[in-house]
Amino acid sequence: MVAKKNPQSIDSIVLTKIQHRGRSSVFVPADFLNIGSREAVDIVLHRLAKKGTIRRLARGIYDFPKEHPALGPLQPSPEAVAKALAGRDRTRLQPAGAYAANLLGLSEQVPAKAVFLTDGPTRTVKIGPTTIQLRQTTPRNMAAAGRLIGLIIQAFRELGKDHITQQRLEHLKRTIPANERRDLLKDIRLAPAWMHPIIREIAEVDV
Repeated sequence: MVAKKNPQSIDSIVLTKIQHRGRSSVFVPADFLNIGSREAVDIVLHRLAKKGTIRRLARGIYDFPKEHPALGPLQPSPEAVAKALAGRDRTRLQPAGAYAANLLGLSEQVPAKAVFLTDGPTRTVKIGPTTIQLRQTTPRNMAAAGRLIGLIIQAFRELGKDHITQQRLEHLKRTIPANERRDLLKDIRLAPAWMHPIIREIAEVDV
């Protein structure tokens, strides 16, 4: 018969795993179900949050906050929250909309909503001033997930053809390494036809 872990040992193991993840990490109770039951894990996380070791961001979502000497605990990145929401079932994520444009530096405005396309379930959570949404979409829209071409496709869709200016293209050519720009041509078939000439221009490398 396997001896049950006592509450103290569960506390210690969960805390060690959290510390191993490092500051700014975001997690949910399901991340620790290999250690104990959901009830036991919930109790441990509640206890750690009450002590101020971790922070409860929303129902069932916690982080190990990074501390700024003047600002105090910092908010986690939308990506960290999205990955925690996606869970460990290998669902893919693709930043979309205004958030994708912001990540590429094509928009200076920080969006109040960070949208991620996913092949998993739709979920929405509000963390501080930011709403983070996982939006279920079609396999076609997820074909380029996790790649630079996917980020560019979503940003261009948000901006619209008429707003993809030469200035924005020059910004991409300046900020994306030459080898990564060249690699865009390998995945150009995943982009809508109207984006093909634009992507080819970005991929051009001066000799």
